[in-house]
Amino acid sequence: MPFQVGMTLQRTFIALELPSDLQNAIEKETARLRELITSACVRWVPVHNIHLTLKFLGDSSPATIEMLKQLLSQEALTHPTFEISIRDLGVFPNTRRPRVIWIGLVAPPSLGSLQHAVDAGAARLGYEPETRPFSPHLTIGRVRENLSTAELQTIRSGLDGCKVGSIGSARIESVHLFKSELHRDGSVYTKLFSAQLMGTAVSEGGLS
Repeated sequence: MPFQVGMTLQRTFIALELPSDLQNAIEKETARLRELITSACVRWVPVHNIHLTLKFLGDSSPATIEMLKQLLSQEALTHPTFEISIRDLGVFPNTRRPRVIWIGLVAPPSLGSLQHAVDAGAARLGYEPETRPFSPHLTIGRVRENLSTAELQTIRSGLDGCKVGSIGSARIESVHLFKSELHRDGSVYTKLFSAQLMGTAVSEGGLS
């Protein structure tokens, strides 16, 4: 995204938020996995940070953030609420070279339609369009780099020893703009703006 020197930039992304009861269900269902695979091998995502990313934006200027709010408000008016189901466990790119541990989800075509609209709208604002097919998932852990063969085997064994079935479902009613800040103890996500699907926009934290 183009910007001028001296601008105050915020690292942003657009995502869908999970209700707290579903986050808690994910934490409960993956507790055994976190025991089998320690944080020495995987950086586990705090349960309150688990979300479904529609578009990672990166550095955004204040003026562009205002345009992103308008984009979400406009798209929310033409996209309905929908139900998602959370289930299954997987890795990217594969179990031989795991980089990301995720939980899958089942959703109607309206999720893909919303993601496509958000990506196209962001591209009109100057952000790079996505080149990879949209693969909805919830990242729960990121494998650390430069692990030994034994550590990688620990991850594979942990994944084999922990089966995750159906966790729960939720109705998605809003789409959100977040900023991400990196702190010593991990990333902190702050909601900047929310737009209710098929409804009116709602600001967060006094921002409009």
